[in-house]
Amino acid sequence: MKANSDRLKTDVRFLTELNPPRNSDNLESLAKAASYIKDEFEKAGLVTEEQKWTAEGKEYKNVIASYNLEKKERLIIGAHYDVCGEQPGADDNASAVAGLLEIARLMANSKVELDYRIDFVAYNLEEPPYFATQQMGSFIHAKYLKQNNIPVIGMLCFEMIGYFSDEPNSQGFPSDELKKLYPNTGNFIIVVGLEKQSDYSRKVFGLMKGKANIDVQLINFPSAVGLAGLSDHRNYWQFNFPAVMINDTSFLRNPNYHKPSDTIETLDFNKMAAVVDATYNAAVNMK
Repeated sequence: MKANSDRLKTDVRFLTELNPPRNSDNLESLAKAASYIKDEFEKAGLVTEEQKWTAEGKEYKNVIASYNLEKKERLIIGAHYDVCGEQPGADDNASAVAGLLEIARLMANSKVELDYRIDFVAYNLEEPPYFATQQMGSFIHAKYLKQNNIPVIGMLCFEMIGYFSDEPNSQGFPSDELKKLYPNTGNFIIVVGLEKQSDYSRKVFGLMKGKANIDVQLINFPSAVGLAGLSDHRNYWQFNFPAVMINDTSFLRNPNYHKPSDTIETLDFNKMAAVVDATYNAAVNMK
C-alpha cells in the first residue's frame, strides 16, 4: 500500500485555492480548511473530534482523528493548516496537511494491528503572530496530553514536505560546518530532533530510511532554540515528549517561503508520496 500522489495534489489544491488565505485573521477560510480536513478523516473511517480554544476573543480549533482508539499509549502525527500572511502556502503548510491526510488514509485502509493508538492532529495557529506562544494549537494539544497523564510514545511533525530540487548546490545551510555534513542537492527529507532525545530521533530516522524511495537525513540539535524548534514539535519538547520534525529544510531550500510564490506548481508530489510512505513505515513500527 503506497501513498497516492494524485490525492496529495487534490488536498494541496483545495487548501491553496482558499481565498482569502487561511491565516489567523480569516476565520471563514480556516473553518473551510478544518471542515475539509475533518471530512477527509471521516471518509477514511476514522473517529474525529475538535479541540477548541480562544485567542484574542476568536475561536480556533485543532482537528483530531484517531486510529486504534481503544489503546492507551499514543503516537502523535501532526501538521498545521494555517498560513503566514497573504499567500497560498503550498509547501508551508498544505504539503504537510496533505501528507497527514494521506498517512491517515493509509493507516485506516491497512487495518494494521498495533498495540498503540495513533492520533492525527491538524493544528491551527502555528504561524505568526501566535508562533512560540501558548496559543499555538500544538501547545494546546501537548498540554492536554500532559495534564491528563496520557502516555505518549512520541510525536512526528510534518512541516513543509513538498519542495525538492535535483540541481547541484540547491541546498542552503546555516553554517559551513553543516555544509560539510549534508548533501548540497536539495532532494532529501530530513528528520530534525534533539540530542537528548537521540534514541527516538534515530529510531524514526532508521525506520524511515529503511523503506524510503527518497534520501532521508538526520540532524540532532543540542537545544530547541533557533532552527531546531521552528514548528509544532517544539511544544511537545516543552512537555518532555519525544518529538521530531520531518522537513524539506524550509527556507534553507525553498525560495518561496512565506511568499505569494509558494504555489502548488512548485511542489514535487512523487517525492511527497515517498516521504509519506517512509513515515508510514516509522509510524507502524514504533514499538
